[in-house]
Amino acid sequence: KIIGDLNYFGMMGMLDMDVWDGTTLPPLVFVVFQMTFAVIGCAIISGSIVERMHFGAFTVFITLWSLVVYAPIAHWIWGPGGWIEELGAKDFAGGAVVHESTAVSALTLAWLLGPRSERGEDQAHNVAFVILGGSLLWFGWSGFNGGSALAADGLAALALINSYQAAASCLVTWMMIERIFRKRWSAIGAVTGAVVGLVIITPAAGFVSTIGAFAMGIIGAMMVYPFFQFTSRIDDSLDTFPCHGISGFFGTMLTGCFAMEGGLFYGGGFKLLLAQFVASMAVAAYAAFMSTIIFLFIKFVMRTRVHKDWEDAGLDELVHGESAYVHSPTKSYSSPTKSTHANQESDSSTSESEASTSNV
Repeated sequence: KIIGDLNYFGMMGMLDMDVWDGTTLPPLVFVVFQMTFAVIGCAIISGSIVERMHFGAFTVFITLWSLVVYAPIAHWIWGPGGWIEELGAKDFAGGAVVHESTAVSALTLAWLLGPRSERGEDQAHNVAFVILGGSLLWFGWSGFNGGSALAADGLAALALINSYQAAASCLVTWMMIERIFRKRWSAIGAVTGAVVGLVIITPAAGFVSTIGAFAMGIIGAMMVYPFFQFTSRIDDSLDTFPCHGISGFFGTMLTGCFAMEGGLFYGGGFKLLLAQFVASMAVAAYAAFMSTIIFLFIKFVMRTRVHKDWEDAGLDELVHGESAYVHSPTKSYSSPTKSTHANQESDSSTSESEASTSNV
């Protein structure tokens, strides 16, 4: 119930199985699909500690984190036999398993590392890339949420359309809120609203109606937006915690309200809502505690933070020997002056004289 067992260690016995229990999928397909959730979790964590953590230390951290943080939490909630699953909590595609666990671990890591040496107001260096990245995320989320039905059936279709409903309603609501308080419509705000909506619907995608998903996107935007306005001493570089942690928590709790089976708004009382709360708190506490233990262990055996001069200069070239952008040499052009025009006229007259002499 706590950590599972080692029955399938090293894929033992999986090649002899035709399908994974409870599905029509070959076991290795199921393995690869589940692996992608752990992989994206590591990417989410990186958003909080950019520009200041040693790449080697980060690699060791996510390796240990995947084994001692992510794997047990996934077992607790998705089972079989996990204690949170037996409690009755619902998490369709990873609101708590992926988003809450990674966001809490990311915030813990950012706190232990300390802020960047020259922390300022973060601005997107390329808005077009933000839009492109957000679009790829939205597309990829179709596989995460729709694929969590583990079959191409009506449940997958429900999860897919619910994901789009929540993302769209959250995006529009987010832009309206931004317009009211900041007097502008921004592309980055639109992308942020869409991603927040996708996180919110993740635990509920296959459990709520389309109207419920639409409402969750609107309510979620109003709940999460204020958390993006707080300035914290913890340098969460890319707002990983509010985007994934806060959104994941509210999504998990709203699942307890809007779930068609057992939800508060469907006459199920507070039983499911309480189970959702216990699941969220247990995941957050375990992720924070174990992430601290892992970090302190790594810090004891190797350097975790880069030197200040490396941090100030940037890590791409110093650590990885490459740069995201290659700038071509610039040419300087002097502005035309009277003397320049005079010289050009003199050169032109000389050329004409030489041409006439040659003709003669």
